[in-house]
Amino acid sequence: MENHKSNNKENITIVDISRKINQLPEAERNLLENGSVYVGLNAALCGLIANSLFRRILNVTKARIAAGLPMAGIPFLTTDLTYRCFVSFPLNTGDLDCETCTITRSGLTGLVIGGLYPVFLAIPVNGGLAARYQSALLPHKGNILSYWIRTSKPVFRKMLFPILLQTMFSAYLGSEQYKLLIKALQLSEPGKEIH
Repeated sequence: MENHKSNNKENITIVDISRKINQLPEAERNLLENGSVYVGLNAALCGLIANSLFRRILNVTKARIAAGLPMAGIPFLTTDLTYRCFVSFPLNTGDLDCETCTITRSGLTGLVIGGLYPVFLAIPVNGGLAARYQSALLPHKGNILSYWIRTSKPVFRKMLFPILLQTMFSAYLGSEQYKLLIKALQLSEPGKEIH
């Protein structure tokens, strides 16, 4: 019985938050509701850049679309979903009520999922293409790890700026979403007067 009452109270809170969010102007509401898409698009761009860098290093000239689609699509979907789960949904339900926590969560999501994950994903995609088309001399069984570390170092150096940009953009977006949510919560209910 008590669980039913607490769930009802929680649902009222979520309904109140969503009602207040709907009172925001459309541009602000779009940023609050669709911010994860922007972070996902940046992750897709990071994936395409990493894909291009690995293709150049491994001399892969074939299968541009076959490698480009997963390098854009998978990071986009993963980052969008992760940002929604760890930042947007907790903000909209009232579970995330600390600006520092919001910035940290969104920044880490941008760094790990939106920045580093696409680079690590590009390694097997382009390594498989290099092996299939024999465009680069690949290592034997004994020194695979050292080969990929040596091959990846210049890519990570060149990807430092896009990864940092993704992290900063994601943290900034989390901060803006938090500020918009606070602004929405401070709006008065339509039809109710404050006495």
